[in-house]
Amino acid sequence: MAAHDYDAIVIGAGHNGLVCASYLAKGGLRTLLVEARHDVGGTAASELFGGAMVNICNCDHITFRTTPISDELGLAEHGLRYTDLDPAQVNLTWAGGPAWASHHSVEQTIESIGRNYPGEVQGYLRYLKSAVPAVQLVFQAAVDPPSVSGLTRKVLERKGAGVSTMLRWSRRSAADVMREFFSVDALQAPGLLVGPMVWGISPELPDTGLGALTYALRHVGKVGRPIGGSGMVPRTLLAAFEQFGGTLRTSTKVAAITCEGPSVRGVAFTDGTEVTAPVVVSACNPHDTFLEWLTNPPQQAHGLVERWRKIPHDDGYESKIDAIMTEVPHLRAAEQAGLTGDIGASYAIAPSIGEMHRGFEVMGAGRVLPHPGLIANVPTVTDDTLAPTGTHVLSLEALFTPYGLPGGWPGSPEPRRWLELFAGLAQPGFLESIGEWRAMTPDRYEREFHLPHGHATSFAGGPLAALRNPNPELTRYETDVKGLYLTGAATFPGAGVWGASGRNAANTVLRRAV
Repeated sequence: MAAHDYDAIVIGAGHNGLVCASYLAKGGLRTLLVEARHDVGGTAASELFGGAMVNICNCDHITFRTTPISDELGLAEHGLRYTDLDPAQVNLTWAGGPAWASHHSVEQTIESIGRNYPGEVQGYLRYLKSAVPAVQLVFQAAVDPPSVSGLTRKVLERKGAGVSTMLRWSRRSAADVMREFFSVDALQAPGLLVGPMVWGISPELPDTGLGALTYALRHVGKVGRPIGGSGMVPRTLLAAFEQFGGTLRTSTKVAAITCEGPSVRGVAFTDGTEVTAPVVVSACNPHDTFLEWLTNPPQQAHGLVERWRKIPHDDGYESKIDAIMTEVPHLRAAEQAGLTGDIGASYAIAPSIGEMHRGFEVMGAGRVLPHPGLIANVPTVTDDTLAPTGTHVLSLEALFTPYGLPGGWPGSPEPRRWLELFAGLAQPGFLESIGEWRAMTPDRYEREFHLPHGHATSFAGGPLAALRNPNPELTRYETDVKGLYLTGAATFPGAGVWGASGRNAANTVLRRAV
């Protein structure tokens, strides 16, 4: 048999593809990383706009910092540095009333809640008693591919802490969980905005209960931002990958994943060339992997392909505005709560639970809520390297925003309306301080970042859901084609800049290679 061109090929240089490829190269495999775009990072990247550095998606990192990836790959040696955020988040609702702040410190958070919502303090403490052990279990479980034996070992090590909450909450709706502990929108809604709403689903749906863990995340992990922008994570991952001897090819589009007998053969590109390897890892969405690229799959994989043919691909539901401005917004709700001055933390501006559910329902008809969920921050407050002196960057995410907007997104007045809504919460004259701005809408995410329908498929369940997942390739990383693996946001653990699935997939490959 002829020698292979490489030992492993990784398709897609988003942060999980980069993590996976780096570990494979570090493990001694001759690794080729292939990216369709001109640069690495995907939606975890940063890019120049209006003379400033802006992040493609939100720049708040928490789960990535709970993994050993940075230490194991030596990312600090390549320039990765974080600035911690405290407070980590400022929470408010469209219903009005003072904001409250989520700090890493429980005591400081309780003080902020008690200042304006004293009746909610005991509920928050009860919430943390249930939620914190579950978050700790999730973080611990995420550093290995989920298995019954592995999870059992971790549960025994923790003497069962967190298991009861995982079991109970995972079967409930996130909205019901929040209503169990809190009685006002101000405490219920912001946590659901950065949970199920960010996943693209209604918090009233069953089996979304683990989406209510969001407040506890900020007490277990520390929220921070890479100095230089979110894109410093993929930049330093690339430097580590190349230091380990890996090879990168950008502006290279995949035409096919080829098979030979029961095994993967390699990857063919749209320019007509083919590269062979006994291992191919797709860090792209499973629909493309199995339905568009997988060519002549072996008999044992036919059921896998047909199963994915029946799984609908979701549409994108999130948009983001990047704006260059000369003033930092000072929100009245924050000042009412004693949070004054230039705030670097993210604002979570939430609709009520009922409006979140209605927004999910009307999204299918291409409609946007009058007051959508907004997540806003000014990263230049904590990192002045991102913009020229005298200017700031506003990052404003909007949820839910449908892929299929009637009339299309180009020329739509919607993005301007979100900007005006946010400005209406700030000091007079803030809107006039905004100069150049752009809107990243679902159609642009599809066109510029190869996300079908603008949607990044993610596995949003916890470790228990991973064990009973009907699509085991999303949680075990292996497929029915020998040598073909998955990793990325679509696999456990998904959502956000986490990277654990890239590490898990690489470790699965390396164990099989021994």
